Amino acid sequence: MIVGVPREAFPGERRVALVPAALPALAGASLEVLIEAGAGTEAGFPDRAYTEKGARIAASRADVFAEAGVVLQVRGPGAAGEAGRADLAALRDGQAVIGFSEPLGEPAVAREVAERGATALSMELIPRITRAQSMDALSSMATIAGYKAVLLAASALPRMFPMMMTAAGTITPARVFIIGAGVAGLQAIASARRLGARVEAYDVRPAVKEQVESLGANFVELPLETGAAEDAGGYAKAQDESFYRRQRETMTRVVAASDVVVTTALVPGKTAPVLVTKEMVAGMAPGSVVVDLAAERGGNCALTKGDEEVVSDNGVTVLGPTNLPSTVPYHASQMYAKNITTLLLHLTKDGALALDTEDEITAGTLVSQGGQVVHPRVRELLEASA
Repeated sequence: MIVGVPREAFPGERRVALVPAALPALAGASLEVLIEAGAGTEAGFPDRAYTEKGARIAASRADVFAEAGVVLQVRGPGAAGEAGRADLAALRDGQAVIGFSEPLGEPAVAREVAERGATALSMELIPRITRAQSMDALSSMATIAGYKAVLLAASALPRMFPMMMTAAGTITPARVFIIGAGVAGLQAIASARRLGARVEAYDVRPAVKEQVESLGANFVELPLETGAAEDAGGYAKAQDESFYRRQRETMTRVVAASDVVVTTALVPGKTAPVLVTKEMVAGMAPGSVVVDLAAERGGNCALTKGDEEVVSDNGVTVLGPTNLPSTVPYHASQMYAKNITTLLLHLTKDGALALDTEDEITAGTLVSQGGQVVHPRVRELLEASA
């Protein structure tokens, strides 16, 4: 079977779905790799690096889709926006496509893929179970986003992060507040601590307190009653508006005392909850920085604008990056390639796809098959919008 890797079509996307180091494992499983010319160049992987590992270079994108039995992408249909719509017409009956595809946010695109007869598997839907950890691309990319968010904040903040004892006096450490202690939040905590900041963090899940404190941060206790904070798949669940209102009221004091606030609260397929209001930003000191990692879903800060730098009336900078992993394309691609390769090898047998829908990983990631949308949550969204 031929595994095809096209160049990413989404504007500004510099990652690539496979790196050369992943090719030997695929060859060992009797899988041949076909790469679109230049697909890995922006991530730091030239064509020759792929050919040295046994891949073929395709003359065109059309050739990749025409020959490949499985297409691997970072952003597939649904996640690539309008730039990815051309790929829909290239899909054919029985062909499989694997990548991020926003099935919970763009269920109509999932239906279009199904109508082409293609089998689609979504990297967003990898279940949070032990044996799927090496396939968990959301966590891999969140790790990079959390790290890079702190670097952006440090660059924008008009003061240094660490405490310093100098001949000119003592420099006090910056105060950083991380909202959300998932993978991105924990990496942001670790990165801010490495830079010497005093770090506090909050999460709706009290169970993460130990993880926060193990990284050297203080866990902010907010006396709020919550419903179930995560779903059966290990992903955050949305709370009702009254909870978010009480949360904002309680959080105002901590935000006002912080030099940097990094927000990471995302709920799959939903608009991000607003956790940092205009009033909270108004209470922060001039020069403070908010980095909103939920900008792609509307943002956790009321002032956030995707991929823009907003300066509030009182001089607080609000950054809303929407694709931080793409700014570190070499290692982001390396991590993503490990995730998607592990999943692909899990799905293949004797050099061909062998989808076992009784398997939790396969069933959890399978969006369309046999001309139908088969994922229960995506089907529910389609039925609700009909």
